[in-house]
Parts: sequence; structure tokens; C-alpha cells
Amino acid sequence: MLFAFLFFGVLFAFNSSLLKVGYTPVSTIGFKKPTSNGAYHKMMDVLMSPRCINCHPNDNIPKQADDSHPHYFGVSRGVNNLGFQATKCTTCHQTENNNYSGVPGAAEWSLAPDKMKWEGLTRNQIARSMLNKENNGNRNLEELEHHLTAHELVLWAWKPGVDAQGIPREPPPVPLEEYKAAVKEWIENGAFVPED
Repeated sequence: MLFAFLFFGVLFAFNSSLLKVGYTPVSTIGFKKPTSNGAYHKMMDVLMSPRCINCHPNDNIPKQADDSHPHYFGVSRGVNNLGFQATKCTTCHQTENNNYSGVPGAAEWSLAPDKMKWEGLTRNQIARSMLNKENNGNRNLEELEHHLTAHELVLWAWKPGVDAQGIPREPPPVPLEEYKAAVKEWIENGAFVPED
């Protein structure tokens, strides 16, 4: 009995001394929990703006403009997220904005894949969907960062051109370089998604 008492006393003292000198459990080595969620929220402010959500609809109908109304002409998802034969995205949407007609354009113009429906989701639900390889095209974090910060269709959001009346479209609420830095910081910190 005395042996057990001494054994557990020494064990407790040993563990307490480890905690005092900054013992780090092996499971957390290399994980940097963010000190704030500022980068995450800045990134999500962009991803929830009409420039992004309009091409991530919860149905198969792309949305248009800052009010996110359904696309004109009965356009819908169609084959490979590019519409149907007579109403393919690329029939009107070219590789650059058409400031004469107000039709926006960028390389690879299309709807996001069906598994990436974001419209109506919370920012945390969107983040979890982006991180899910079954939804995101099997991208790892490095590839996801590249997609979010370098893909031409994503970058179009900061140069959205004008509408049919010649009125400039609203870009996302965060400047491009700040957004890129926020995405990079979020990914470097382990792509932490805060609790709902």
C-alpha cells in the first residue's frame, strides 16, 4: 500500500513538473491554433459575396448581379456545369468581360460543381465543404489555396466589369491582396474552422 502511494505521488509530481516547464503533448506538436479568426472571417466575407455565391447556387440555376436573381434565358447547370447545347455558358461568357454588352467573362466560365453548392449555407458549412476532398475536386490544402488565390475565374471577382446598363459590378468586400493573405494565413494555421 505504501509502495502504491509513493508510486502515484512520484508520478503526480513528475507530471506536474512537466506542465510547469511547458510540456507539449505530442498530438499538438506542429499545430498552430490561430490566435484569432480574423483571416478566416476575411476570407469568408469574400466567399459569401455575390461574386462567389452566384456561381455556387443551391439549385442548378446560376444567379446574376448583386441581388443574385436567377440567370436570364432559363439557363441551368447542364452537362459538366456548362449549361445545355443552346444555352452553354460559353455561348455568351467569353474569356474576358464584354463591356459593350455587360456580359461578364473569364477563363473556364462555369458553375461550381454540384457538390460545391454554397448558397444558403453558413460560413462554417462552406468552409467544411471546401475542405472535404469529396466536394472540392480532391484538392489538398496547398491545391485549395492555389485555387482560391490564383484561379482565373476566382480572380475575376475583383475585376467583374460592368452590367448591361454600364454600371460597374460590386467587387468582393475585401481587397484582393488582403484576401490572398487571409487565405494563406488560414491554410498555414491548419484551415481551422471555428465553432458555429
